Amino acid sequence: MEKFKNFLKRKDIEFSVKRYLQDALSAMALGLFASLLIGLIIKTIGEQAANLVGESAVTGFLIESGQTAMGLMGAAVGVAVAWGLKSPPFVLFSSAITGMMGAALGGPAGAFLATALGAEFGKAVSKETKVDLIVTPAVTILVGQLAAIAFGPAVNALMVGLGKIIMTATEMQPFVFGIIVSVIVGLALTAPISSAALCIMLDLSGLAAGAATAGCCAQMIGFAVISYRDNGVGGLVAQGIGTSMLQISNIIKNPWILVPPTLAAAITGPVSTVIFGMTNIPAGAGMGTSGLVGQIGTLTDMGFSGTVFAEIALVHIVLPALLSVIIDRVLRKAGKIHDGDYKLSL
Repeated sequence: MEKFKNFLKRKDIEFSVKRYLQDALSAMALGLFASLLIGLIIKTIGEQAANLVGESAVTGFLIESGQTAMGLMGAAVGVAVAWGLKSPPFVLFSSAITGMMGAALGGPAGAFLATALGAEFGKAVSKETKVDLIVTPAVTILVGQLAAIAFGPAVNALMVGLGKIIMTATEMQPFVFGIIVSVIVGLALTAPISSAALCIMLDLSGLAAGAATAGCCAQMIGFAVISYRDNGVGGLVAQGIGTSMLQISNIIKNPWILVPPTLAAAITGPVSTVIFGMTNIPAGAGMGTSGLVGQIGTLTDMGFSGTVFAEIALVHIVLPALLSVIIDRVLRKAGKIHDGDYKLSL
C-alpha cells in the first residue's frame, strides 16, 4: 500500500483530463500522421500515378509502402502516446507492441487505451527493481494486452457506434448537422486536442466527414487569411497547411478572434452537406488543410475529377477565406478585434 501511495505521488505520473485528452490525444495524432495519414498519401500517389501512366515498379513500391505504413498504425500510436505520457525508454519501446495489440482488438481507440494503461503501469515499476530490463517491458506489455482484451472491443464499439449515430443524423438532417459537425470538429482542431484522432476513432465517413473537413478548413484557412496582416506569409503557411492551434494563446487573450472562422464553419458545413454532398474518409475528416490530407481524403472518397477539385477549392479554401475576412472586418469596425490580436511568435 505504501508503494502504491508513493507511485501516485511521483511527478511523472498524473491522472487528469488534460493529461489524457490533451497531451496523450495530441501525441496520438502525431502517431496517426506518421503512419496512417502519411501512408494514405503515399498510397494515393502510387494509385493515381498507376492510373495516369500505368502500373510500374515505382507505383507498386509506393502503394506497398503506403499500405505497410497504414498497417503499422498501432505501433506508431503506441510510441506516440507513450511519448506524450513522458514514458522512460523501456516503456516507450514496449508501447509499440501494446499499441499493435490494442489496434488489433479495438482499432485506434483500443490502441490508445492499451498504450495508456500499459505505459502508466510500466512507469510505476520502472527502475524499481534490479532487473528493470525484464520487469518494466514485461509489465508494460502484459498490462497493455489485458487492457486491449478487456476494454478494446467495447471502447471501439462505443466510438464507432457514436460515429454511426452522427453519420446517420447528418444523412437525415444534413443542414442542421452540417452546421453542428462542422463547428464542433473545427473547434476541436483549433483547441489543444486532436480532431484527427477523434474522427478516426469515431470512424467518421460520408457527409458527416465532409462537414467535419469543411469545419477544419474554415478554422485553418480562416485564421491564415485574417491574420495575414499580423503574420505575413510565414503565418499564412503555418496556419493554412499546418494548424490553427497556433492561435490558442491569442484566443485566450481575445476570444472574439475565434468568431470569424467559427461562423465561416457554420456556413461551409451545410454548403458541403446540402449543396455539394461532399464526403470524406475517417483519415481525412479531421485534418482540414493540414498537409492537404483533408483534400486527399476527399478526392480518395469522391474521385479525382474536375468537379470534385472545383468543389474542394470553393468549400475548403475560397469560402472560408472570404467569409472569415468579411466577418473579421465587421468585428473590427465594432471594436472587438484590433491589429496585433492575431500576432504569432513565429
